[in-house]
Amino acid sequence: MSIFKRFSLVLVIVFAASCSANHATVRTTKPDPRKTGAPVVQRVRKPIYRPVTKNNPIAITKKDSPTVAVVPTFSNSTEVLEATTRVKVTTQMVLAYIEKYKSVAKENMTKTGIPASITLGQAILESGAGTGPLSMQANNHFGIKCHKEWTGPSIKYTDDEENECFRKYEDPSQSFKDHSYFLTSRPRYAELFEFQKDDYKSWAYGLKAAGYATDSKYPDKLIGLIEKYQLNKFDAEVLGKNFVPTIVSKPIAYTADVQKYTVVKGDSLYSISKKFNISIDELKKKNNLTDNTISLGQSIIVK
Repeated sequence: MSIFKRFSLVLVIVFAASCSANHATVRTTKPDPRKTGAPVVQRVRKPIYRPVTKNNPIAITKKDSPTVAVVPTFSNSTEVLEATTRVKVTTQMVLAYIEKYKSVAKENMTKTGIPASITLGQAILESGAGTGPLSMQANNHFGIKCHKEWTGPSIKYTDDEENECFRKYEDPSQSFKDHSYFLTSRPRYAELFEFQKDDYKSWAYGLKAAGYATDSKYPDKLIGLIEKYQLNKFDAEVLGKNFVPTIVSKPIAYTADVQKYTVVKGDSLYSISKKFNISIDELKKKNNLTDNTISLGQSIIVK
């Protein structure tokens, strides 16, 4: 081969190689984005702040509108209730009793006008919150005796006298209804129904003045239970009133030379102050009174 032909062949080979190097490459598969260096952006939702504090154990958001309720705090202490015998009950037992019979007391208030607070307070006191012997054996939660008109079942129990006759009921609710009938059907309790339906203090002293109980401290014990367990809130519920929690005053310290006077119909602090030559302010101080209101049958310290 001549030199000219060899040189021409070399040029053809070089030209072919150059075209092959500049030819574009076509991919038939898509590149995997996960193998690229581009960052991946994620939308992260901001957490909602739900503050929890000692006074607010329920976490809330800003959109919530919580209702704050004032609930009395009770320690599970033990107290002695008279009933027909002295019994010891815990606070939780009393609260459970209230929960069980509050509807019956409210229903009776609607029908008879007897404050639910009075009915519940008397039931707690006289039945030992349902633990007394008469309530356990006869479903009698108010210690109601047979009397002449009673023809139903009865039980013998020693109270003021030996083997007295007490009424026996199939269900405790019958005892509650009979208690309401007892107060509404006897003339000596008629004056009680002149009091406001939520005036539990006048009712408590009025029951004692009418002879319901012989215990001189019966009104104070009854009022103490009503205020401790806020039983007057059930009166407010029946009457459709806003309930204002009662501020329990400190008990009065009695001394040996204390002289007390029982309020009768027509009395006022002014008339009592004149009768015993003591100022109204001094009377209020001695008896922990916040205003001039007194109730029929109430014991007033006058010395």
